[in-house]
Amino acid sequence: MGRILALGWGLTAYLVFFGTILYAIGFVTGLGVPKTIDTGTVVPLGQALAVNILLLAVFAVQHSVMARKPFKRWLTQFIPASVERSTYVLLASLLLILLFWQWRPIPTVVWQIADPAWAMGILGVSLIGWLLVFLSTFLINHFELFGVQQVVFNLAGKAIAEPRFRTPMLYKLVRHPLYLGFVIAFWAAPVMTVGHLLFALVTTAYIFVGIALEERDLIDLFGDEYRRYRQRVAMLVPFWRKST
Repeated sequence: MGRILALGWGLTAYLVFFGTILYAIGFVTGLGVPKTIDTGTVVPLGQALAVNILLLAVFAVQHSVMARKPFKRWLTQFIPASVERSTYVLLASLLLILLFWQWRPIPTVVWQIADPAWAMGILGVSLIGWLLVFLSTFLINHFELFGVQQVVFNLAGKAIAEPRFRTPMLYKLVRHPLYLGFVIAFWAAPVMTVGHLLFALVTTAYIFVGIALEERDLIDLFGDEYRRYRQRVAMLVPFWRKST
């Protein structure tokens, strides 16, 4: 029964995540969702900045702290290890939903591409960024990354294999294609408002913090193998070694 409950928890977390990431695409691009990064009640600038930065900070803290090994060890004293990743994914998704709900637009335009063809092209670049995000997760292990494999293996009584260091396809060009996809998706905007710019600046800064923390963990896990990988493959910009 415990394994069945864990499976239900993991699948629920994944479905919430999947719906949230689809909404995130619409939230950033302004396509197909009721509330976007540039819609909603406009409030005074200081209030909007305070609320939005707080929302982004809460998400960043959760996303970083819960991914660290000491926190995982602490958390698995209270929940089964098989649902640790699903719990992380579910909480991150709920915080993103909170961000979408409470985000305060700052509609002042920083830049706007007037030509419809160019605007559609830039929107297409943003969507390519989102495609890169999804592709990157499947190149490693999408269902393990989001906690599904753990609960399925737990139900079957199978152990999760030890992690192996792999660099499939895009990972031979840059070390973090997933993060590169987010950067492209957030910055390729035919209309860039102050609110969107704030979102892009803060999330990009957090991406660099996340990369530093993640690479520290990868060096602990894979040692010199990962250090050599860092020396030969750029961090975000293909073939630009200085991006290390």
